[in-house]
Amino acid sequence: MSTLIEILEYNREFVDHKEYEKYHTTKFPDKRLVVLSCMDTRLVELLPKAMNLKNGDFKHVKSAGAIVSHPFGSIMRSILVAIYELNAQEVIVVGHYDCGMSTINAEQMLEKMRQRGISEETIGVLQNSGINLGKWLHGFDDVEESVKTSVETILNHPLLPAGIPVHGLIIDPVTGKLDLIVNGYERTPR
Repeated sequence: MSTLIEILEYNREFVDHKEYEKYHTTKFPDKRLVVLSCMDTRLVELLPKAMNLKNGDFKHVKSAGAIVSHPFGSIMRSILVAIYELNAQEVIVVGHYDCGMSTINAEQMLEKMRQRGISEETIGVLQNSGINLGKWLHGFDDVEESVKTSVETILNHPLLPAGIPVHGLIIDPVTGKLDLIVNGYERTPR
């Protein structure tokens, strides 16, 4: 049986047994938080539990490495939507130790793309159009510096309203222990 069929069969039972009722909440985060974290599978349940957050408490934005790679990309747009449209009043960037983005090798990933059918022509067109695939695919060398960079990108965004604290944390994906990297209460913009 395929994964999709398993999901759909489970979903029918989930709905029939009204399992959804225990998750009812509004679209507005009760704790007025937006959390940017890595998409690592170890964090799916661990991160909210380690932060004492439950369904409805926060807006959760995920990206590989909890990286804000472009100030006008979809990650930053999601954070701004959470603030302006959904009443979030604080931002927390949460990186983690043992992150796969710290070991990403852009050249090796490009080779994997070629092996899976992406043509040299496509890669060449992208690179010739000004996209630096090596830089775009690169992760980071130091998780603490990466968290600080994402915090700075958010904090210095021209559309971030005054007074929004932007915090930086690193979580241990084994124990859930949180290390404070940036205390946003000490550095609010404007």
